[in-house]
Amino acid sequence: MRKRNVEILFRLTRREAQELDKKVKKSGLSREAFLRAMIEGYQLHEKPGPVFYETMRQMSAIGNNLNQIAAKANALGFVDQPLYEKEALKWRKFQTEVKEKFLVPEKS
Repeated sequence: MRKRNVEILFRLTRREAQELDKKVKKSGLSREAFLRAMIEGYQLHEKPGPVFYETMRQMSAIGNNLNQIAAKANALGFVDQPLYEKEALKWRKFQTEVKEKFLVPEKS
């Protein structure tokens, strides 16, 4: 049996429907999911752009590399110092790039 079995029909003006569609598109959700989230009291945000997903991918890759270094150090009883320093440098560089991209104001 369906979990959601109550159907609600309501009318909007053309302007209201356009505003709803604009907000739904920005959220990246379906219209139904958007309205359910609003009913549940969620503060919705715009779907992040491709820069966000690339940043997350890079952060995940660096985290995986550091995890491999930690697992190797645990298994062998010592840290591969050159590899660790290389990954630490990558992390610091990445951190600086993220700060510059998202936090430092741009000059107009």
